[in-house]
Amino acid sequence: MISHIIFILLTIAAIGMLSWSFSKIFKIIKLLKTPYSISNVGERISMTLKVAIGQTKIFRFPVVGLMHALVFWGFLVITVGSGEMVLDGIMGTVFDSNPLNDRIISFLGPVYDFIIASGDIFALTILVLIIAFLVRRLFMKIKRFTGEELRHKDHKDATLALTLILLLMVSLLGMNTGYVAFANAEGHEIFGVFPVSNILAGFLSNLEPHTLHNLEIFNWWAHISLIFIFANYLPYSKHFHVFMSIPNVYFSRTEPLTKMNEMAAVTNEVKLMLDPKAVVPEIEGEPERFGMKDVEDGTWKNYIDSLACTQCGRCTSVCPANQTGKKLSPRKIVLDYRRRMEEKIPGLLKEGKTFSDGKSLYPDYTTYEELWACTTCNACAQECPINIDHPSMILEMRRYIFLEESAAPSLINSMSTNIENNGAPWKYSAADRFNWASNVFYNDEAKTKIEVPLMSDKIAENKNPEYLFWVGSAGSYDERAIEITKNFAKILNFTKTDYACLGTEETDSGDNAKRAGNEFLFQMQALMNIEVLNAYEVKKIVTCDPHDFNTFKNEYLDLGGKYEVIHHSQLISQLINEGKLKSEKKIFAQKTITFHDPCYLGRGNNEYDAPRKVLNSVCTNISEMKRNKSRSLCCGAGGTQMFKEAEKGTKEVYELRTEDALETNANIIATACPMCMTMLTDGIKMKAKEEEIKVYDIAEIICKDLGI
Repeated sequence: MISHIIFILLTIAAIGMLSWSFSKIFKIIKLLKTPYSISNVGERISMTLKVAIGQTKIFRFPVVGLMHALVFWGFLVITVGSGEMVLDGIMGTVFDSNPLNDRIISFLGPVYDFIIASGDIFALTILVLIIAFLVRRLFMKIKRFTGEELRHKDHKDATLALTLILLLMVSLLGMNTGYVAFANAEGHEIFGVFPVSNILAGFLSNLEPHTLHNLEIFNWWAHISLIFIFANYLPYSKHFHVFMSIPNVYFSRTEPLTKMNEMAAVTNEVKLMLDPKAVVPEIEGEPERFGMKDVEDGTWKNYIDSLACTQCGRCTSVCPANQTGKKLSPRKIVLDYRRRMEEKIPGLLKEGKTFSDGKSLYPDYTTYEELWACTTCNACAQECPINIDHPSMILEMRRYIFLEESAAPSLINSMSTNIENNGAPWKYSAADRFNWASNVFYNDEAKTKIEVPLMSDKIAENKNPEYLFWVGSAGSYDERAIEITKNFAKILNFTKTDYACLGTEETDSGDNAKRAGNEFLFQMQALMNIEVLNAYEVKKIVTCDPHDFNTFKNEYLDLGGKYEVIHHSQLISQLINEGKLKSEKKIFAQKTITFHDPCYLGRGNNEYDAPRKVLNSVCTNISEMKRNKSRSLCCGAGGTQMFKEAEKGTKEVYELRTEDALETNANIIATACPMCMTMLTDGIKMKAKEEEIKVYDIAEIICKDLGI
C-alpha cells in the first residue's frame, strides 16, 4: 500500500513538472508569428513517416545513421513497455508478489509477445550503441562534435543524457531478467518473450526466489524513476529532440528548400506604391518590425527548431562558408536562438513581446559577419535529420539589417541601386538588355544568323508562343553567361521550338534582392514582371538560370504569378527524348565530363537527372565529384555572394569546389547555371588549369556536339 501511494505521488509530481515545462513553451509559442499554413495534413503525415519515423535523412551517413536509427526505433518500442509499467504502478499490480498480475496488456497475445521481445532485444542493442556513442564523444576527436558555439556545459549535458539512457537500459534488462528468473524459480508461466533476459536469467538460477523478486522490483523502481527524471530533464537538455523531433518534422516546410516566404506587410505597401488606388487589407495594431532582430520577431517554427536541435553538427559540417574558414556555423544560428530565448523567457512571460532587457539576438548573439557569409545553398537544411530550417533565421535577420537599419554591405547596396535604376545588378542600360540577340549565328561556314523572336512581335501577329524564354540579368549582360544564352537560343531555333523573349521589356527577377533582405525591391520587381507576363498570357517559362527558375516557380506564385516554369536542362532533355536533338559528331566521346549541381536546381528543386541525361547523350564517361547531387558543394555565388566581398576565411568557396572537380581528372566541368559558370571559371583560372580544363554549360556542350 505504501509503495502504491509513493508511486502515485511520484507520477503526479513527474507529470506536473513536465506539464509546467511544456506550459511555458506553449505560452511562448502564442507570442510568436505563424510561419506558414499547416493545412496539407496528408503530405505532412507522409513526410513525418518518412523522415521522422523512417529516419531517412539520418541514413545519409549509413553506419552512424543505422546506429542512431536503431536507438530511435528502440525507444519507440520500449515506450510501449514503459506505458505498461506506469499502468502497473497506478493499479498497484506490480507490488503484488505474484508476477502474473503485473502484465496488464498480456491479453494482446502474439502482439504482446512481439512488443516485449523487441523491447528486450532493443534494450541490449541500445545499451551497446550508447556505450559506442559515449566512446565516440569522449575519446574520439570527431570534428562536428566541436565548435566555438559548444560550451563545456553542452558537452556535459550530452554525456549526462547518454549516461541516463545507459542506466535506463541497464535497469530495464535488470527488471526483465529478474522477472524471468523469478517466474522460472516459482514455476510460474512467463508472459511475453525475452530473448536476451532469458539468457541472462540463466546466470541467476542459484539465487533465492525472494532475491530474484526483489531484483525485479528494485530495477522496476530504478527504471520508472529514471523515466520520470529523464523526461523532466529533457526540456532543458540538447536531447529535447526525444520529444520534439517528430512534431518538428511534421510542422516543417513542405515547399522547396530555396523558397523564401513573402512579407504581407511589404506586399501591401508595394501594391500601394505601384497603384495608389489599389485596395489592400488593413493591418490592425502596431506595425511589426521588418525581419528579425530578437527572438520575439521569429516564428514558432524557429522556436521549436531551436528546441529540437540535437547539436549533432551535420549542418555545420556541410556548410561551404564554415568549410572555408568563415565564422558562420548553422548550428550556432539555431543555438543562438535557443539561448537567447532561454535568457528572455522570464521577461516575455511576465510582460509579453514588449519586454526588453537591452540585448537582442542580433547582434549580441548572432553577428553581422556570420549572417553575410551564408550562400543560402541550403546544404544545412538538407542534411538536418529533423528538418530544421537554418536559412530562414539567417534571411530574416538580413531583412532586419536591410529594411530596418539600412546597414547591408556597400556592394549589396550598389547592387540594389542598380536593380532599381537599370533593372539589373550591374550598371548597364536597360536599353541594352536584348543586344545579345543581334549576333547569334549557327556555327557553319555560311554563318547563318538566327532571328530571336520577341513576344511583342508574336502577339502583334496574333500568335501566342508556347514558351517565354526568360533570359535573366546574367544571361543578358554577363559576357560569359551571354554565350549560354546564345547557345540555348540556337537549340530552340534548331528544334523549331515555339518561343519568344521579352527583350527590353524584361527586367531583373529580384532574386538577389530577396536573398539580400531587400523584400521591398524584390516585390516591386516581381509585381512588375507579373503584370507584363500576365498581360502576354504567358503559361510556360523556360530559363537557363536556376535562381530565376526557383523565383518564378516558387516565389512569384504567392504574388499572383502562376506559371509552368522549366529549366533549360529539362527542356533540352525533353527535346533529346523526342528525337529532335540527335548527337552526330560525338566530339565528347573521348572526353571525361564532371557535372556540378547548381544548388537552386538540385537541392532547391530536386532536379538532378535532366542535366545528366543531357550529358549522357553526348558522352559515356561522366565522372561524378565526391560531393554530388543533394550533397553537392555550393559554388559560392548564391545568397548575393557574387555581388559582394567574401568574409574572411582560409579560402574561397569556389576554390574548394574547383578542387572537387579537379579530383575527378575530368577534361570538362559542366554546369547548368550562369553564376556557377562564373565561379568555376574563376576557380580554374586560380588553379592555372584553363588550358587543360574547360568549363561549359550543358547548352554549349549540345551545340558543340551538333556543330550548330
